[in-house]
Amino acid sequence: MENVFDVLQERGFIEQLTHEEEIKELFAKEKITFYIGFDPTADSLHVGHFLTIMAMAHMQRAGHRPIALMGGGTGMIGDPTGKTDMRKMMTVEQIDHNVNCFKKQLSRLIDFSDDKALIVNNADWIRNLNYIDFLRDIGVHFSVNQMLTAECYKARLEKGLSFLEFNYMPMQANDFLMLNRKYGCVMELGGSDQWANILGGVDLIRRKERKPAYGMTFRLLTTSEGKKMGKTEGGAVWLDPEKTSPYEFYQYWRNIGDKDVEKCLALLTFLPMDEVRRLGALQDSEINKAKEVLAFEVTKIIHGEEEALKAQKAAKALFEGAAEGGSIPTTEISVSELSDGMDILTVLIKCGLITSKSEGRRLIQQNGLKLNDNKIEAFDYIVKPDNFEDGKAKIQKGKKVFHFVKLV
Repeated sequence: MENVFDVLQERGFIEQLTHEEEIKELFAKEKITFYIGFDPTADSLHVGHFLTIMAMAHMQRAGHRPIALMGGGTGMIGDPTGKTDMRKMMTVEQIDHNVNCFKKQLSRLIDFSDDKALIVNNADWIRNLNYIDFLRDIGVHFSVNQMLTAECYKARLEKGLSFLEFNYMPMQANDFLMLNRKYGCVMELGGSDQWANILGGVDLIRRKERKPAYGMTFRLLTTSEGKKMGKTEGGAVWLDPEKTSPYEFYQYWRNIGDKDVEKCLALLTFLPMDEVRRLGALQDSEINKAKEVLAFEVTKIIHGEEEALKAQKAAKALFEGAAEGGSIPTTEISVSELSDGMDILTVLIKCGLITSKSEGRRLIQQNGLKLNDNKIEAFDYIVKPDNFEDGKAKIQKGKKVFHFVKLV
């Protein structure tokens, strides 16, 4: 069987490792138990979690056993990583409700039957913790000076870091220790923003247990411009169909930037890498075919094949002018007019979508214009024959106004 390290590396998951050569050898020789933590800060997982869950799935497919650690205890503190202000404190009831929601969603993606994977809640050992015992047993192994150099704390010092949050790193390290003792867990995985917290756990086990322990982080899901993916004008892209419908979920992936398609196919689908590279190499309007494959595959993983097919059908119906409420208006433009290109503002005026170029500039400035589901960000964007698929291009103004341009 292929070493899962090679799979994760080829697909672009791996960001940092604590002991690279040891980890490669470990994966080649034996099947391990590893864990990923999920703090229940909402009642649904989101796209940011999806990447780490896919890594978990690849690990399980290679025969390794995942532990999905629910942060029913650490969620009462809140991880300061990546936050400019302290997280809103939640009640125990809210946390427990969110934990149950996470469990249901993870069960769709990870096989928990016959002990192939475990769901564990750190509330079991954190909520009844004796703080003095914890400080003497765990706190003694942490240097305050060293902790303050970690990005998760350093970034907060100017605005103020509460003592409550300062406890988070030792708490997370203790989680790793508890899982190591109880389940033989030898590795913690997480997003690259968790590097400092993961190092704390690895070091704690090696100090206290004098046994090997390892950490691996994955790249965060970002666009080619470095912005976090999974955000829309309406908020986060959730895995819960009640919060983000399968159609909206499908459309999110169908509309991503051309430069992000190959990366997302590699990280968020199980397609073979040869196919990923073939689709990622498509150019101009052909890249839309790759986006459709991405949207379908990702929606199928999260919501099932039936919902993915429904979303795909609805998206195609919209593009073909069969949207609910009647056909989408169409404006014809001659091939000769577009042979040298036409600026987007002129196209909008021809279509009757704006009355002046200043109105069009405001629309673009407010992120309210898309061409073939791609956001238009430049006032001088030139529409060319390449933008037309089967002689047709779709313009979206705001959330609800659609218009086709047809080449004649």
